[in-house]
Amino acid sequence: MTREELRQRFRVLCVDIITMANALPKSYSGQVIARQIIRSSTSSAANYSAVCRAKSVRDFINKLKVVEEELDETEFWLDIIVRTKILQQDKASALKDETNELLSIIVASLKTVKSNQHS
Repeated sequence: MTREELRQRFRVLCVDIITMANALPKSYSGQVIARQIIRSSTSSAANYSAVCRAKSVRDFINKLKVVEEELDETEFWLDIIVRTKILQQDKASALKDETNELLSIIVASLKTVKSNQHS
């Protein structure tokens, strides 16, 4: 998968999460969670774009770590949304699957670049 294909996957996830968040209840908890998950998902997408423009291996690793943290937070909020029954699991499962797939790719990339750095 190319960087551009991965960048597009981040953007699609971001748009899908914004769409889902806009459908959350207008209750206090629904709105707080909506803001949090929008923030973390958009941050992961924006920071992945920054990864693609990293100036050094160290910069690349640091930016990838931010992406990892933001994806992990996005997955956390998706889990909370399901656990609190704000959204049914079947409606959140595709978002959760894509978040976890992207997270796996980022973690694998971090392992690879760190391994190559020590070689």
